[in-house]
Amino acid sequence: MRTLKYALAASLLVAAPAAVAQQTLAIATGGTGGVYYPLGGGLAEMVSKHIDDYEASAEVTGASVENMGLIMRNEADVAFALADTVHQAYMGEDDFEGRQVENTRALASVYPNAVQLVTLADSDIESLSDLEGKRVSVGAPGSGTELNARAVLESNGLTYDDMNVQRLNFNETADALRDGDIEAGFWSVGPPTSSIMNLASTRDIRLISLSDEEVENAQAEESVFAPYELKGGTYEGVDEAVQTIGIPNVLVVNADMDEQLAYDLTKMLFERTDELIDVHPAAENTTVDFSLNSTPVPFHPGAIRYYEEIDADIPDDLRP
Repeated sequence: MRTLKYALAASLLVAAPAAVAQQTLAIATGGTGGVYYPLGGGLAEMVSKHIDDYEASAEVTGASVENMGLIMRNEADVAFALADTVHQAYMGEDDFEGRQVENTRALASVYPNAVQLVTLADSDIESLSDLEGKRVSVGAPGSGTELNARAVLESNGLTYDDMNVQRLNFNETADALRDGDIEAGFWSVGPPTSSIMNLASTRDIRLISLSDEEVENAQAEESVFAPYELKGGTYEGVDEAVQTIGIPNVLVVNADMDEQLAYDLTKMLFERTDELIDVHPAAENTTVDFSLNSTPVPFHPGAIRYYEEIDADIPDDLRP
């Protein structure tokens, strides 16, 4: 990926020498089985359609952790990432110790993820503690899912040493569950997600609820965690509501992004949200209120200009 790629056909250079080259924005997303990729694709289409002199492309990545590195190195212009990962990167903590991404700025928080622990319906796994000794996927290396899974497990007295851990992406986790290669898998993604939906269409599945105590333990570990109820009927055959953890997803950029571009992107996001909802229902949560109440790092000055323009009340800690 390149930060701002310039593309203009040679024929156009001859026919219209005064034409302005289109600047291409690289949008870092995640795997194709999650929500980042379709939303990133939708965002790319919106940029190409609504922001003059820009086009955009959605890039498949390892998701949150990798995406923060791409933003730090200016190898992506815009990235989706989980709020806990964004905060850790900005502060230089945990997985980002010694490689702080202090040039992180936010445009908005766009929707909440749900930590979804999935097993097959005939499994003997009924609770988090039942994962001990089992074959469990904790998400792809460098993904927010793995950070979330590890936080939930460790805050509740379990470590990777207690189970046979595999680091698989969403589609690989679904395939491994279907084929009996693992016994449970974590997703941290906006529901409903296609990989779990596809799995539920071929196998009877169950989602494991967290107890009140387990949710509280996880919240004590990660301040951005919040209780979240996954509605019954979200997935085929899962009729009861599931109690779990929710984590905001943040749209991040480098502090060096042009202020006008950051303003245009933020304005487009909130004033054309219906176009994103058409891509994925997770975007129904893309609101100014959610953004102002869920974003863990300062906004880019261009985003602040938009929020001030609509008279939004911006918390002091979200101003750089």
